[in-house]
Amino acid sequence: MTAVPEWMRPPRPEGWYADDLDQLPQAPRHTELIDGALVFMMSPQRAWHGRAVSALLFALMEQAPAGVEIEREMTIWLDERNRPEPDLLATRAPYYDPDCTFYTPDQVLLVVEVVSPESAHRDRTVKLRKYAEAGIPHYWRVEDEGGSPVVHAYELDEPTRSYVATGIHRHELHTTTPFELKLNLDGLVPGRKS
Repeated sequence: MTAVPEWMRPPRPEGWYADDLDQLPQAPRHTELIDGALVFMMSPQRAWHGRAVSALLFALMEQAPAGVEIEREMTIWLDERNRPEPDLLATRAPYYDPDCTFYTPDQVLLVVEVVSPESAHRDRTVKLRKYAEAGIPHYWRVEDEGGSPVVHAYELDEPTRSYVATGIHRHELHTTTPFELKLNLDGLVPGRKS
């Protein structure tokens, strides 16, 4: 049995808090906090995932209007026990802060999660609910469907603080929310080799 390193032990019986993440330099990159528990992305990243995230990052940056910033892999401080790290997010950041380590829900317009086998349950259910409860207006879940990215788009229903599915986009995505955007989804990643 392997001993757990001291830094991995929660500082209190109820677990970790959002501000603890900034005090864990030993934690691996992409460490998230979900319900007071640290979540590490320990599996190797698939090339498809990396390409999809990078291509979406560049496409969103190119089309984002003034006053909207696109970030990659920054945490969102949902509450004191939840600080997930989406693959991409569009923010209403009026300025660049080089020391920023998280955003708050009121700053976020869109969250994009590109699903990996190890994150599928969290991306499809847990994060979907948590982002909605925090009031983030738009959520996209990107799935690998035979090598092509498919975007499952959601919009927040304010009175219920839950997401409503607005579409499943294959081949092309054209939307006006959270901003005018047109994406050739088939062109985001190279086709599969036989």
